[in-house]
Amino acid sequence: MTTEPDKQADEQAAVSEHDGDEPDEQAVELAEPDDDFALGSLDFDGLSPTDFEEFSFDLLAESGFSNVDWRKGTPLAASPSDRGRDIVARKQLRDIDGHEYEEPWFVDCKHYKRGVPPDALQGTLAWAMAERPAVVLFIASGYLTNGAKDWIADYQRTNRPPFRIRVWEKPQLLRLVEKNLDLAFRHDVGTSTLRRVSEILKAESEFTDRLWYGRKPADEDVHLYDWADNIKAGMLAAKRRMEEQYGAEELAKDVESDWAWGYLSGRISALRWVLGDEWHVLDS
Repeated sequence: MTTEPDKQADEQAAVSEHDGDEPDEQAVELAEPDDDFALGSLDFDGLSPTDFEEFSFDLLAESGFSNVDWRKGTPLAASPSDRGRDIVARKQLRDIDGHEYEEPWFVDCKHYKRGVPPDALQGTLAWAMAERPAVVLFIASGYLTNGAKDWIADYQRTNRPPFRIRVWEKPQLLRLVEKNLDLAFRHDVGTSTLRRVSEILKAESEFTDRLWYGRKPADEDVHLYDWADNIKAGMLAAKRRMEEQYGAEELAKDVESDWAWGYLSGRISALRWVLGDEWHVLDS
């Protein structure tokens, strides 16, 4: 299958090149990843409540906290002696003048199949009013219910507690685990990854080449076109480079039927949409 070639496209190089959120205030300050890798999701369904506490313990240790103490108290599956907090940790901080100090954090882990309700938070805050840590952190494997978030806001307005309340839900955990996938693997946390931007750009570049190749006439038909000799020579040289890179047989599959050509067109259209183009952009 061939289409009317574009003379200007024949003068172009065969391979296209591409030029290569703020952290939630409730989370420990997180820098953006150095590369374009991103996790798609986390799945804690395979963990028991105790497993999730152990995961949270290691997450805090890996996130810069010190003196992390898991208040499990017994080897049993439940933790009856944690007194309203599962983990106690300390966070090292530095003032602008260089003065260093530590803040104690009380951490309560909530591993619920559904949203965490308000009554699941009350015991920890009551204990914190007595012990007065700097921060109470709730780590949820999913999300707090809207009712729980409203209850926290009302609690802060009404009681003006001497500590800050922070919440890490699945989005914050995603960002933290993204920096340390080994942590997820050690605790059997299910993960799925998004494609790297570099992978998407590489695929888009390949499909653009294949689209260009499929639009060019077969070698034996080049003489039918009234082009300058240098245009013909440039096009044939570019075709040879692509055949060497992708394989002549593989490139031929793109034009063996209307379905194959439509499949190639659909793939490149989808990739370009992800990269910010409008649908149906099929330039080559």
